Amino acid sequence: MKNNRFKLNAIAASLLVAGAGLSTSAIAQDNAGANDNVEVINVSGIRGSLASSANIKRESAGVVDAITAEDIGKFPDTNLAESLQRITGVSIDRSNNEGNSVSVRGFGPGFNLVTLNGRQMPTSSVTGPARSFNFREIAAEAVKGVQVYKTGKANVTGGGIGASINIQTAKPFDYGEFKAFASAQGVIDTSVDLGDSITPELSGMVSNVFMDGKFGVLLSASLSERHSGRDRVGTDGWVRNRGNRSQIDTTAINTSNNQEQNFWTPWTAVSERFDSERDRLNAQLVLQAAPTDDIVVTADYTLTRFEETSITNRSAYWFDDPFGTTDENGTLVNIFDPDDELNFWAWQYLEKKENDSFGLNIEWQASESLKFTLDVHDSESKSNPDENDIYEHIANLKNPKFDGLGVDIGANFTGEIPSIFVDDSKIPGSAYDKANLVSDLYQRRGFKMDNGIQQLRLDGIWENLEDGALTSINFGFQSTKVEVDSARRGEFNFVNIPLSGLDVTTRPLGSASDQFPGQENLFPLFLNYSARQFIDIVTAENQLITPNISENGVTEETDSLYVSFDFETEFNQLPVNLNVGVRYEDTDVTSYTVQEGIQSLNYRNVEELQVVFDGVEARQSIGGGYTRILPNFDFSMEVTEDLITRFSYSSTIGKPGLGFLFPGTNLNAPRPEGPFRASQGNPNLLPLTSDNFDIALEWYGENGSTASVTYFRKYVENFIVQSEQLRELSFVDGTPITDPSAASVARDACPDSSTVPNSACLSRPTDPVITWEVNTPINLEDREVDGWEFNAQYFFGETGFGAVANYTLVNVNQDFDPFQTNQAFSLPGLSDSGNLVGFYENDQLQVRLAYNWRDEFIQSAGAEPVIVESYGQWDLSASYDINDTVSVFVDAINLTDETTRRFARFQRQLLDAEQYGPRFNIGVRAKF
Repeated sequence: MKNNRFKLNAIAASLLVAGAGLSTSAIAQDNAGANDNVEVINVSGIRGSLASSANIKRESAGVVDAITAEDIGKFPDTNLAESLQRITGVSIDRSNNEGNSVSVRGFGPGFNLVTLNGRQMPTSSVTGPARSFNFREIAAEAVKGVQVYKTGKANVTGGGIGASINIQTAKPFDYGEFKAFASAQGVIDTSVDLGDSITPELSGMVSNVFMDGKFGVLLSASLSERHSGRDRVGTDGWVRNRGNRSQIDTTAINTSNNQEQNFWTPWTAVSERFDSERDRLNAQLVLQAAPTDDIVVTADYTLTRFEETSITNRSAYWFDDPFGTTDENGTLVNIFDPDDELNFWAWQYLEKKENDSFGLNIEWQASESLKFTLDVHDSESKSNPDENDIYEHIANLKNPKFDGLGVDIGANFTGEIPSIFVDDSKIPGSAYDKANLVSDLYQRRGFKMDNGIQQLRLDGIWENLEDGALTSINFGFQSTKVEVDSARRGEFNFVNIPLSGLDVTTRPLGSASDQFPGQENLFPLFLNYSARQFIDIVTAENQLITPNISENGVTEETDSLYVSFDFETEFNQLPVNLNVGVRYEDTDVTSYTVQEGIQSLNYRNVEELQVVFDGVEARQSIGGGYTRILPNFDFSMEVTEDLITRFSYSSTIGKPGLGFLFPGTNLNAPRPEGPFRASQGNPNLLPLTSDNFDIALEWYGENGSTASVTYFRKYVENFIVQSEQLRELSFVDGTPITDPSAASVARDACPDSSTVPNSACLSRPTDPVITWEVNTPINLEDREVDGWEFNAQYFFGETGFGAVANYTLVNVNQDFDPFQTNQAFSLPGLSDSGNLVGFYENDQLQVRLAYNWRDEFIQSAGAEPVIVESYGQWDLSASYDINDTVSVFVDAINLTDETTRRFARFQRQLLDAEQYGPRFNIGVRAKF
């Protein structure tokens, strides 16, 4: 249920953080490396920011897009990802109605590298390690600019197939005098049910120089709190040919498309409510010193603290033995399961992150023509770093099954969301009554991770002070060490506990998902109870089990050398610029797994095979590595004073996901009679390699008006896919794992065995050997991706009005075919996208209305894909300068309450239909 009450949190003036932000000049850098040429560009307001970004694009070698701050401490959007989506070819993924990762030119988040001030930064998460940190974890107010490098360059850190994205923060010598800003705003989230509808966000920056400009200090900080809610309708996935075919009417299947008459069954039908609270703290301290005219030393410390908690309650049921009718594609759209049960789940979720980075940069002008830059940093990211690393508590209540007295359940999936059918007339009272509920299971999951990066970089640039086409030579060395250590714990147990001490209440569905037609046909009630309280009762009843703990880690060391040459010359009296370079990278990988040996399988009941471990930890280590040579060539020519044409070629790499490199083998919840699935990592994975070609034509008019068209093509090899191999796995003693559920003696002796079973419930050598479906990541697929980027921005004279429009078309040489069940790979993130922005500004007022659209795309691929429907969102921002110091502003995100919908192979195979509501930020900003 939505709650639109405005609870005003006191935002005392004493909490304002005095600080300095971006002055009215921003430093636009052509490259992410330390040897970049620097040009000072005046930035003021929307028009100034767009003009500055256009100038960066014009002066860059290769294809580069940029965003710069509009004013001191004022970035175009409240979230970095939401600003980046305004760039041609950049799309975002959203989490809880916030941008959190980007896709570039159709390549999803895992194919892009994000750096901070040219440094590769670690990130951590309970979902596993990643190579690029999440945009939600850094405040936009502290950012000076962002550059998106769509073509490879020798001096840019390798790792981005789609793009390399560099986030720049400010330094005190950027300003040369005292600068400060402070901002306070209330975040008004209309989705809030539990918590406060208005939460505070404070930010500020202060910068000054001393000792005649030879020493400078900059301190910035941002503190944000957000409460939010989310309504979800969906399923826990779709499974091919699950169920008794004799109970499934498949006569509607079009056999010309679906020759094997495959049908897909949903695991569940679900309605649930998420209530979340998020706290984020960012801070950065930068010290600069110029002991001589030739040396500048910069030391910095960057801190991020991020914590998010969520409480979820879910009404659901499982389709264990369904009857149903398929549509022409094979999707079960009318499903019925008699004499079953309802499930009422509760979650409590906690994720904590701590990021710390120490850096040192020394610039030395060795001579008039030669400059060196040394940059080192030691950075660490920790997720759930506390002793108690449990991030997820899960509990489930259900109706006990009665022969002939259960709940009849069903669903119709022909609409945007399913119509839910529940008939509990055979149960005395109601299926929702506490008296008709029993405990089912509890689950606790823990994941602790430490991701560290130590990086050293030495860059040099020689500038030709004489005549000649060669203008400069750039060269350098980089050494990067990535170390990831993680520990995962898991507890899962069916329990029988008394519910008298559990607080259980019911509430109606209310307005959950009311933006979807048919929401009145969902579950009529939710059950509210606490997963933590449920597990406390499990603990008191002594029904906790010993958790299984596994440790995984990887060490990746990369040494790089590069050299590039810049030329300026003429062709038929037309100015020509050339950049030619090559980068050499050598990478060594060592990964390990520590886990207990599998001693047996325990047949508990018809729904569970419990994995029994021997309690003895064993370590397994495997190594790998590769070497790559990455050339680049950039050509640009001024056809006229306003018209530039470009051609670029580059070879880039995308490194395998760190989680793929763990060598351990995991059994994935085996069930009696199957499926028997397992997963295993692969430390010998090779990087993706891409040969990239770009041709562009760019027009630069007066006062920042521009237009451009770019054609790009990428030839990508070594895409990683999950390969399914059928093979036997072994117990710790080396004998094959056998299936106790196949023996009638086990089924008769263990109708509901305990976690300490008798021998009849355990695997025996005479039981059938299990053939497992083992999923292992391998390098397998190649793809050709090409597309067009169209961009225009225009200022209507001196009226104050302006507009920006861009559109990206992306194609791949092999499209996803939903009927091909053995198709191993589909490129995630591939989609067309577009933006339309209109704005007005004068000396005091700024108003901007933006629409962002992204076409349908595959979010993840596997046995069954996750596809996101096309999505468009309107955002509005406005600010008014009361005087030269103080301004007030308002931002509106998702004005029209747009929703997101994800499905599997076909649109009727709903996975998630989510609704968030609009969000507003209202605040005041001061600059000094």
